[in-house]
Amino acid sequence: MNETPSIRRVAINTGGGDAPGLNAVIRAVVLASIHRGWEVFGIENGYGGLLADEPGGLTPLGREDVRGITHRGGTILGTTNRGNPFAWPASDGGAEPRDRSDEIVARFRELELDALLAIGGDGSLHIARRLSEKGLPIVGIPKTIDNDLCATSLTFGFLTAVETATDAIGKLHSTAESHRRVLVVEVMGRDAGWIALFSGLAGSADVILIPEIPYDIASVCAKIEEREAAGRGFSIVCAAEGAMPTGGDVVMKTVPRGSGEQIRLGGIGAQVARQIADRTGKETRSLVLGHLQRGGAPISYDRVMSLRFGAAAVRCVARGDFGTMVALDPPEVHAVPLEEALRGVKKVPVDGDTVLAARALGVSFGD
Repeated sequence: MNETPSIRRVAINTGGGDAPGLNAVIRAVVLASIHRGWEVFGIENGYGGLLADEPGGLTPLGREDVRGITHRGGTILGTTNRGNPFAWPASDGGAEPRDRSDEIVARFRELELDALLAIGGDGSLHIARRLSEKGLPIVGIPKTIDNDLCATSLTFGFLTAVETATDAIGKLHSTAESHRRVLVVEVMGRDAGWIALFSGLAGSADVILIPEIPYDIASVCAKIEEREAAGRGFSIVCAAEGAMPTGGDVVMKTVPRGSGEQIRLGGIGAQVARQIADRTGKETRSLVLGHLQRGGAPISYDRVMSLRFGAAAVRCVARGDFGTMVALDPPEVHAVPLEEALRGVKKVPVDGDTVLAARALGVSFGD
């Protein structure tokens, strides 16, 4: 396909939760764009940088601005999970959210930008799709440590999060064995249990709880008691935050936010730990890895994946292939329509090879 000669100025932003590899994507977009003679601008704080009354702004990005950032965690542009232009929160927290998407579109055109490369997960890419429908030339770049976007084989940041969780589970083995305790590790995974499955299997957890397989606490305890009878006086349970009991629902918790409180997903680890202690009499502790999984330097695979995604997105812009998202279909990265990318959540196949391998090794899923 011929390239679009009219591209001169492109913008890039990061939205939603941070993930290892964001800076590598930014670097790839900047260098690949400069190679084509384009100017690049970073929109700070999601879409907030396009609104005059919000912090941040639009900052030019050159070679020096992205030098040495491939290995850095976080994002040099800042991000937010409260920056939906279609439901923008009031600054005082009191008024109802309002639709500011037309302001975003108008500001984008006023700045004479020719394309937007939007990095984000499910929520951010839904915003990108709606802005695309309003006429913005957008290419999406998938980002979520949950690895739950259905159109791409992998999302960058996922394997780094798995590495972090695996390391934590590995370190818990020695203290669990020393004290003959049960330790329950809660990892991220609202709708899909990829992190729990991979890190639990790699870290030799005895029980893995994921949203795709509702669990029976009696079965979880039976596995622990089986190990006890075999002389293994400790057990490790790895639970995705979205795991739920058969016939039950996800666990929610209250967390502080500003001057108030917010109900959010989380707490499954503590609940399972209490139930195990009550049923087995074993001393049981829980640990929530939380945002630790989002932080730190990306592993080498995620760095390469991020750089590939960024360069591929620039190729999409050059072709005028807008309203798309770059996706990994091994071994290639290609573009898929945003509608296809957002058609559903990519869940762990309950009869897939990885789950079958875990069962063959004696891992319990609580079912």
